[in-house]
Amino acid sequence: MEELQKDKERTILVGIISTAEDEESMEELRELALTAGAEVVGILTQKKKTMNKAHYIGKGKLEELKFFIENQQADLVIVNDELTGTQIKNLEDFLKVKVIDRTNLILDIFAKRAKSKEGMLQVELAQLKYRLPRLIGLGGQLSRLGGGIGTRGPGETKLETDRRHIKNRIKAIEEKLKEIEKHRNLQRERRKKNRIPVVVIVGYTNAGKSTLLNVLTEAEVYVEDKLFATLDPTARRLVLPSGREVVLIDTVGFIRKLPHELVEAFKSTLEEVKYADLLLHVIDVNSTDIEEKIKVVEKVLSDLGAINTPRINVFNKIDLLEVVPKGNENEVYISAKNKIGLEDLLQAIEKEIFKEAEIVNFLLPYDKTKEYTYLKERTKIVREDYSEKGMIIKAEVQKEIKERFKDFIIA
Repeated sequence: MEELQKDKERTILVGIISTAEDEESMEELRELALTAGAEVVGILTQKKKTMNKAHYIGKGKLEELKFFIENQQADLVIVNDELTGTQIKNLEDFLKVKVIDRTNLILDIFAKRAKSKEGMLQVELAQLKYRLPRLIGLGGQLSRLGGGIGTRGPGETKLETDRRHIKNRIKAIEEKLKEIEKHRNLQRERRKKNRIPVVVIVGYTNAGKSTLLNVLTEAEVYVEDKLFATLDPTARRLVLPSGREVVLIDTVGFIRKLPHELVEAFKSTLEEVKYADLLLHVIDVNSTDIEEKIKVVEKVLSDLGAINTPRINVFNKIDLLEVVPKGNENEVYISAKNKIGLEDLLQAIEKEIFKEAEIVNFLLPYDKTKEYTYLKERTKIVREDYSEKGMIIKAEVQKEIKERFKDFIIA
């Protein structure tokens, strides 16, 4: 008979500390555990440069951890690094409680957050790729259907220990995702053909990306003060001060030690970053380790081939500051929640996106209504006049649009 899952699993966090960044990472692990629904009853760390190949931590610390578990009546241990199947098995055999690692925890949160068909498939793919090489260590966990943190997900009923079954499932999911990717590529090509600029919001998880998308586009994307509150990418139309339009896309937040299985599974989604005309890097200005988080985002952007994409650093949550710094070029200070500094941001977006625009005069015959609408939506119209031959339009345009409308250009 299956045990009913407790509302909160009593959890002890375990990590190896060798740098100040590791200490920040442990605090982040606590936030991740709370986001997943755990009750953190203790934290145990060991100052050590490398992990123990058999048990992650040393023998003395292992005994200390076992006593800690018994004393706190804990039923879950979460380790702040990625473990092998053997390490998981050894730890569970010795500690007599469930053990999961940081990667499994993040995958679990993603499983909770995924709502779209694509998102659910991507999470299941990442889970399967994580679990395949760890079948020996995860055998017990895979049999605990719905057994709490680290065991749930879109594909939990299909997770069997048979390697062939898992490999076949991976192949089937990859085929489905390829079909979805084809659709996304068609959308991307359509935007490119219509010359609609694409602005993509990136940033560390919980920096305020979805809140910014909501206030700029009046969207209704789910927002919560937790890590990975939103998972599925959202695209919305954004009208700039001049009346020109861009597509604004929200993306999943980045994090330290982002599991490579997730990056691989979400590759087609994250490629929106690669093809963007402009990136808005949203940064929580109140973060205690702001420089480290910026480095994490830049590393992911580099891995995605988007490190050289034009970028505006958007320092968010200034409502919590006593003194607001003065922004440099390509820097804007805002409060998305309180709608402070949004006009400055919109102007910065317009300036960067259309920095190579030039003033051109066009003569459009009156029957060219589609062409007129296109110019109205894609350019900044400076002046409109009317003549016997048609509309005389003075507009600020990009070189691609100038080339497209070259037959209508007049002196």
